[in-house]
Amino acid sequence: MLPGRNIKAYIARIRNASLPEMTYRVSRAITVRRMRANLKSRKKVPHIPPLDEIKTHDLHMPSFVMEVDGSVVEDIFSGRVFTLNGNRDAMYQFGAAWRRTYFADIRPAPESPDIRMVWEPARLQHLTILMAYVHQRPRSPGINIVKSFVRERLLAWIRHNPFLSGPHYMSPMECGLRMPVFFYALAVLDNLPPAGRREILKALYLHAWWVSRNLSLYSSLGNHTICECAGLIFAGTVFRRTAEGQMWVKKGARLMEEELQRQVLEDGGPLEQSLAYHRFVLDLFWLAADFLEKNSSEDCKGWKQRLGRAEAFLDAFRDGQGYMPSIGDSDGGYAVAPGIAPMRTAGADRYSNKVATFPDAGYTLFRFPGEGLLSLDHGPLGMPPLYNHGHADALSVTFSLKGVPFLIDSGTYRYNGEPQWRRYFKGTRAHNTVSIDGRDQAEQETGFIWKYPYSTRIIRNETGNSFLFIEAEHDGYKRLEQPVAHRRAVFRVDDFTFLVRDRFSGQGLHTYELNWHLHPRAEVKNDAGWWRIENGKVVIFLRLMGVGDFDLLCGGMNPIKGWYSPQYGIREACPVLTRSVEGEPEETEFITMICAGQRIEEEKFERAICRMRTSD
Repeated sequence: MLPGRNIKAYIARIRNASLPEMTYRVSRAITVRRMRANLKSRKKVPHIPPLDEIKTHDLHMPSFVMEVDGSVVEDIFSGRVFTLNGNRDAMYQFGAAWRRTYFADIRPAPESPDIRMVWEPARLQHLTILMAYVHQRPRSPGINIVKSFVRERLLAWIRHNPFLSGPHYMSPMECGLRMPVFFYALAVLDNLPPAGRREILKALYLHAWWVSRNLSLYSSLGNHTICECAGLIFAGTVFRRTAEGQMWVKKGARLMEEELQRQVLEDGGPLEQSLAYHRFVLDLFWLAADFLEKNSSEDCKGWKQRLGRAEAFLDAFRDGQGYMPSIGDSDGGYAVAPGIAPMRTAGADRYSNKVATFPDAGYTLFRFPGEGLLSLDHGPLGMPPLYNHGHADALSVTFSLKGVPFLIDSGTYRYNGEPQWRRYFKGTRAHNTVSIDGRDQAEQETGFIWKYPYSTRIIRNETGNSFLFIEAEHDGYKRLEQPVAHRRAVFRVDDFTFLVRDRFSGQGLHTYELNWHLHPRAEVKNDAGWWRIENGKVVIFLRLMGVGDFDLLCGGMNPIKGWYSPQYGIREACPVLTRSVEGEPEETEFITMICAGQRIEEEKFERAICRMRTSD
């Protein structure tokens, strides 16, 4: 991030920065100013090696797993690009208005399109789909037409987006994601004229030169870094006979290996606390590892062992029908392209037991015999020191049955342009947990920076053939003037019934708000104290004990409450069962019963509560 673009965020970053980071950021700022002056005076920086001497015929494409058919190709020929559900006309107007402006001088207005949406088409992943299609079907009828289409569109993009001009150079991450696309073109398009080949090589070199001097480091280390380093590996391999190219490969591989150890935890979970970004960076690791092994002497066996654990972690979050909840931020991004993934090795461990706890990432998963999955989040806020993509969702629960989502994570919606919605979807009230005094479990300083991060701990975790009980606690509300700790227990009654109990300790009088967010398709009815929730032909039941009954709300605006984002850029109202009570911490308790398929008998219900209380 550069000074002037978002002063509040920049100050927050500086406050979290070490002296080496401050030095690095000052150096980057100087480089940005110097390049502005160089481009204005038409000074040729950097020096580009003789492009006709760059050989790529002996380099190999990475392996892809594709779910792309001819209809997708036809859609792209008809003008389809990926826009993250943004207004395509507004996005292109924004790009055209700023196309000749030095990237650091661009100042989006409050009414401008979300810059994340603007960047999406410039990842050129619609062209990646076509090139992967060409690579896997080189003799298909009409394949030369596809090649010509890609060639013309790619060269047009390069010509319309000169180096460091326009919005598509604002983020080194975006430059990093384009570099593999340039390589695919060099490897697949055998119809490139010499001048076109030189244009692509020049664009690749300039992207890598810029990224190598503007890497996301220190407090910015994260998924951006992985994108940038993957790009450097591709570019450095192409320019492997130059000193600069060799440095790019070395730097990219070293940083990726370091970040693999940091961002992928020992249990396979994500330091970033986002399942979507975990999938995104894992695919970048797989992509880079495959490319390195095919085109160098690099051995990535160590990478693959850790990546295998990460695949097993993600696999554990899928219910019997493959449904996975959305936890943490998700921007709808792909490492390669929609419908295309790098070749992966499945995790060695399969979590098919009734319960699996991931102590490092901080999740416990309960499986139901009827292909159901309940998750309890007892992990940290996110990746320190800024916790960019984490949500304030400590002790939140999600639940799906037979591939049908019931208790949902509300999603992300969008990053830019609507701060009130960004604040809501990241906040505690948008998750299936308890908020206290209307505040989040941590404090949102900006859309990507948290302060006062909470800690979580497991208090008790007992599992057996017929007994499953876990209790965890977070301290996010200890920062209040009268501090409170929130403790949640999940107790298995039988194969189809769970109890969720929320208790509190601390001081003072507070307001406690319990929320259970339901999928927008769910039909919700109150039936003799039970809430019957049907989605499709699948049914679950919820019941609240001891503090009155839930209220049913959908699409509230004051305050914002009861909203769901199924994809980036889309939001819709969703039902939420909510209950708010006021009281002293020690005197306040919520008990929610969750039944899959059919509700529990009243006598068994009372016995279950007694059993849970006596298990303390």
